[in-house]
Amino acid sequence: SDLRQILMTKSVENIQFLPFLTTDANNLSWLGYGCLKGDGTLITVNAIGAVLQTLYILVYLYYSPAKRPVLLQVLLLLAVVVTGCGYFTILVDKGTRLTRLGLFCSVFTITMYLSPLADLAKVVRSKSTRCLSFPLTVTTFVASSSWTLYGLQLHDPYITVPNVPGVVTSLVRFWLFQRYRPGQDKPYSPLPA
Repeated sequence: SDLRQILMTKSVENIQFLPFLTTDANNLSWLGYGCLKGDGTLITVNAIGAVLQTLYILVYLYYSPAKRPVLLQVLLLLAVVVTGCGYFTILVDKGTRLTRLGLFCSVFTITMYLSPLADLAKVVRSKSTRCLSFPLTVTTFVASSSWTLYGLQLHDPYITVPNVPGVVTSLVRFWLFQRYRPGQDKPYSPLPA
């Protein structure tokens, strides 16, 4: 929906860049894990995700009036990815490489899923779900549930564990949508009589 809004309005106003960047970094990390593990599902899904996120980044950059900060963040991401590849390829022995990369991917994914907790606190304080995206909540729930089940099937804790917070935070957001329905939002506060 963010990409559609950018293309329709030809503007990046009110759309944050960081989610595009962190999702791309997450896809690239899991792509590396999938390649090390030889898991075609992880490779395919994360390669497609990385390509799509890179396209979103390019569209954002194209329509962004302030290109320099966006470019600096992209260059920082590239530096982190290159440094990470170097670290896992050169400094980590082959026997522990998969474990360490799995742990890194898990911590990164958990951080990504827990990052919207500040928005959840804002929803409870304001009693409004305007700052939450229902389609994103559904997508996060489906994706994190699918990866949790896939990880359970493979007995891979590095896939299973980091996706559980995505399921939990999605369920909390569904509850908030139920509790503070959009129709209940009042743009005004009643005056005392």
